[in-house]
Amino acid sequence: MYIIFNLVKAFFLTLLPKSRFIMKKIIISRIIFVFILFFAGNSINDVLALSSEVGRDDNSYKQPVYLVEIEGAVTAGQKNFLRRQVEDAIAMDAQLLVVRINTPGGLVDATLKINELLLNTPIPVAVLVAPSGAIAGSAGAFILMGSDIAAMASGTTVGAAQPVAFSPEGAGEAGEKTVSFYASYMRNTAEKQGRPGDIAERFVTENLSLGTDQALEKGMIEHIAENVYELMDAIDGLEIEKLGKVHSLNTSGATVEHGEMTVGERFQNWLSDPQIAFLVLMAGFLGIYFGLSAPGTIVPEVGGLILLIMGIYGIGMFDANTTGIILLVLGIGLIITEIFTSGFGILGVGGALSITAGAIMLPVEPFMATDWYPSFLVTVGGVVVGLVIVMLVIVQRIVKSRRRWTGGSAHFNPPEKGLAVSDLDPAGQIKARGEYWSARSEDGAKIPAGSEVKVVKAETLMLWVKPIDDINKESNVESS
Repeated sequence: MYIIFNLVKAFFLTLLPKSRFIMKKIIISRIIFVFILFFAGNSINDVLALSSEVGRDDNSYKQPVYLVEIEGAVTAGQKNFLRRQVEDAIAMDAQLLVVRINTPGGLVDATLKINELLLNTPIPVAVLVAPSGAIAGSAGAFILMGSDIAAMASGTTVGAAQPVAFSPEGAGEAGEKTVSFYASYMRNTAEKQGRPGDIAERFVTENLSLGTDQALEKGMIEHIAENVYELMDAIDGLEIEKLGKVHSLNTSGATVEHGEMTVGERFQNWLSDPQIAFLVLMAGFLGIYFGLSAPGTIVPEVGGLILLIMGIYGIGMFDANTTGIILLVLGIGLIITEIFTSGFGILGVGGALSITAGAIMLPVEPFMATDWYPSFLVTVGGVVVGLVIVMLVIVQRIVKSRRRWTGGSAHFNPPEKGLAVSDLDPAGQIKARGEYWSARSEDGAKIPAGSEVKVVKAETLMLWVKPIDDINKESNVESS
């Protein structure tokens, strides 16, 4: 810095005349000194800013940890939710997926699908049974054994995974073949993850249950942690090999991202609860039964059909995508039927409800933006409201026209004349005032189609007619 100062000063001095040399030398020296301080200060600020950016980069370099929570029964809704969370964790380049569970059990199909998902997720998966007092019973034990890192909070329990068979006499132990299959599945899963297969097998065969300390002592879990942050500190620096790739965890102090259920996933989770699914299914059957017992009521049939489809999904015979499409098609069909028939709005309301339920059941597209699903629901709501408005306008006009018709207006009065559109032998149809009427020959004689007729009398909606030619002949005879 000193050398630069002298070089700049010498350059300016060569440009000055000899007079006033000393005064100008002092002034120029001070000016140059000020400039050097200014640039030096900026350089120092740049260095400090750069160092702070580097520090921030070092802190933000830690990949996030993604947390998913499974509470209550393991259902198809939980399975769909977890699948979307895994996709989100991979998309944000998370270094670890933590699944915190507290479940007494759940559906077999959903449990096996969840295990398959966790075993094939390309990033490490930790399952934590928490908070204190939580359980990983039955299905939860299977999920815990399928994790890369198993942990439990103090005061939690895992096990009791023996299959149960239901019969009219009540719940009982499943058959030997079923028990053997799931025991083998539990053993293989545990051994694949480096845990004692014989103890895991006893979860199924003997309904074995273990507390936190026992599970750690027997090697069924690797860590005791009260929450996800304690677990992150405990596994920091751990290396895990999964699907042929080694992952070095840098979890201490990393940010934790948390996924929430969408409206559709909450609805699916509620509907796929075995008790709810059974009640919905029975309500659907009863609705159809009462509808067939009292034809023409419409409400029980429409409601029963919608509930029946939703109940079939709840017990696992349809997936969410299939159920959503069926409900959408059913809703559109009901609304179209309402428009072309006089259903007084019942079919239309059922169609609107069916479309709404179908839209909720449709799965979220993983490659869409995060705000896509709420806007999609708003769009569906707008379409449903629009269809309902159109339907109500049509129904209102139908009701209005029927009230006007039954009010004794001219439209209900029988016509005076008409044209036979079919042979009246002795009954047929005539056309009068642009309408078709049922008619009968007054004397029983055949009146050919195309004949002009005069209405002699009307009984309810049946017109008694006579050919105008015959009336004219009678008039001529009387006048002569």
